[in-house]
Amino acid sequence: MIGGTGPTGPHVVSGLIQRGYRVSILHTGTHEVDVLPEDVEHIHTDPFSVNAVREALGDREFDLVIVNYGRLRDLAEFLSGRVGRFVSVGGVPVYRGYGSSDAVWPRGMPVPTREDAELAGPEENPHVRKIPLAEQSVFEFHPGATHFRYPLIYGPRQHIPREWLVVRRILDRRPFLILPDGGLTLRSCAYAENAAHAVLLAVDQPEVAEGRIYNVGDEQTPSLRQLVEIISQALEYSWEIIELPADLAVTARPLLMTTDSHHLVTDVGRLVHELGYRDRVSMVDAISLTARWLVENPVVRGGSAEQSMQDRFDYAAEDALVEAWRTARSEVEGIARNLDPGYRAHYARDASTRVPRLGTRVE
Repeated sequence: MIGGTGPTGPHVVSGLIQRGYRVSILHTGTHEVDVLPEDVEHIHTDPFSVNAVREALGDREFDLVIVNYGRLRDLAEFLSGRVGRFVSVGGVPVYRGYGSSDAVWPRGMPVPTREDAELAGPEENPHVRKIPLAEQSVFEFHPGATHFRYPLIYGPRQHIPREWLVVRRILDRRPFLILPDGGLTLRSCAYAENAAHAVLLAVDQPEVAEGRIYNVGDEQTPSLRQLVEIISQALEYSWEIIELPADLAVTARPLLMTTDSHHLVTDVGRLVHELGYRDRVSMVDAISLTARWLVENPVVRGGSAEQSMQDRFDYAAEDALVEAWRTARSEVEGIARNLDPGYRAHYARDASTRVPRLGTRVE
């Protein structure tokens, strides 16, 4: 396995050992973890340098390789003819519109986005444009390969955990949290153990997974607000949710992980129906476990990981933004009340009046 020490790696390694494989992991050695069995061979080199990998591996051959890290295009070519099966991991930024919502029309990725959706084109970020090329290389050199497109991975040992942006504010006893557009944005994510389970299903079913590409993700996708509510309940904390338009909620963009609130939802139906995937850990339990783990293993404040999240934790700025918003909102609310047509949803619990069907006459 190339990689092996990140959030998903130890789960994959453990699963391979349970299946009778003798496992070696090739990684930089920068991040060692204490959850791997002692008999796992560690090959320390630079996975982004094919020359370094060539020197480290020599003429060794393998029954199975799982490329979870490194420069995929170069590794696919280098390992051609040296492995029995080739399984690789890429990412959902391969899709057109993931990095730039205005790259597609109507603006924003289709919901859900399936594996056969249009891929990133030349008008997008140069880094993103390389991802489809890497996938092409995989199947050029390994026609029977299986490739997985990972979304945002969360869980213990995630180097840059989005959940920390909520957890730290809870630890700091903030009275409110700003959410862009009410926190209604959907973003596919995968709990680390669930993502590893998906990869192992392909290991178990080579005749099904051969030559296939699969989106990976938890079966349920919470909105950003639901994510916050689950974390808050897990940590037994109550605070006010402040809803701001996305273009004004500038201090919350690190939590949104983008500058607009378009959905980023990938379909996992192929994974479910072809490989029999089901979440090992439910979405609510996974988010709760992650939040509690971060309390016990907090990100170093001001350290490189926290800086990578681009959140300044500038509470004075948040207070000023919310104060201005409340002032403006109070004026708008008065106007809105006078313009309310009295609409009530047909099936709302608090509907106090009967709503006539369209086309009926109201006396």
